[in-house]
Amino acid sequence: MFPRNLLTLVGAVAALALTGAQPGFAQTVDNTTGGARSETARASGSITGERVTPGRVGGGRQAPAADNRATRQRAAPPPVAPTPEAIKAAAQALVVATGAACSVTEAAQPGINTEQQKIYEAACSEGPGLILIESTPPQSFDCLELAGTAYTARLRDPAADVGQQCVLPANQNGLAIIGGWARTAGATCTIDEAVAIGKTDADNIVYEIGCAGTDGYWLERVGTGWDLKGCLQVNSTGGICRFTTAQEQADGFEPKLAGTDAAACDVTQVRLMGSNANGRFYEAKCAAEGEGYIARIDNEGVTQQIYPCATAQRIGGGCRFTPAPALPPTE
Repeated sequence: MFPRNLLTLVGAVAALALTGAQPGFAQTVDNTTGGARSETARASGSITGERVTPGRVGGGRQAPAADNRATRQRAAPPPVAPTPEAIKAAAQALVVATGAACSVTEAAQPGINTEQQKIYEAACSEGPGLILIESTPPQSFDCLELAGTAYTARLRDPAADVGQQCVLPANQNGLAIIGGWARTAGATCTIDEAVAIGKTDADNIVYEIGCAGTDGYWLERVGTGWDLKGCLQVNSTGGICRFTTAQEQADGFEPKLAGTDAAACDVTQVRLMGSNANGRFYEAKCAAEGEGYIARIDNEGVTQQIYPCATAQRIGGGCRFTPAPALPPTE
């Protein structure tokens, strides 16, 4: 089962472009009006025409209001920035609202999205951190999934816009978290790389694990447990492990030949051929010209039998790395 690309699963996050918050302004209006002025006749002789009344100037024009500074528009002070405690409390409330599992130890509010919804980043006491959106309903995104989305997008285009990512120092712990899960599942190598690479059709997240000097893994959460597959097994079904080289696989397999007839083999290539009730069958090519073997290894990882490629044509179709002469047809 190959993982689907995470880009198709958390596409909403790619739209989390931050915009600056704009301070609101309040208008304060003083309702006090300027006092009305009356006109008096000062011309010599009799006044003729329209009678001048309080509040009006001859000619029917409204008297101008008095210039009162209190009536001018005043800008309200900028809003007070929320305290770290308030941000943490708001993030924890969103965690509860989304049903996520996180006891928030630290939180930040990096901004708002294009829908003017507040965005929070939360670090958790256990497990990966979260990006939280104060939407209706609220949403949460796993920091490890977001990092996996970014990794996949940048493989395609190094300049890709990868959307909102987790930036708190406490959330830069993906290797430690995924590595811990892998060791729980049975990995014994020194883990030096780890990232989420997609989801299965059952909506289980798949992580790739890189190991120093040996074969890596794909790790999938299944129910409450884990399914750990070596990259040799992943390769045999068409999957790709980007953190594991062919030389690391050869170096990691060579100790399996210790104490057998193939102990002197300097392994340069290895592949998983298949399995049956008796165990798994691997082909190993040696550095010596024309030398190669098929090894049967039981479910506990112990090598049970060695077959030289020269005589192993009928085992799983024979060796590919070290071809042997064709067998004579059977009667």
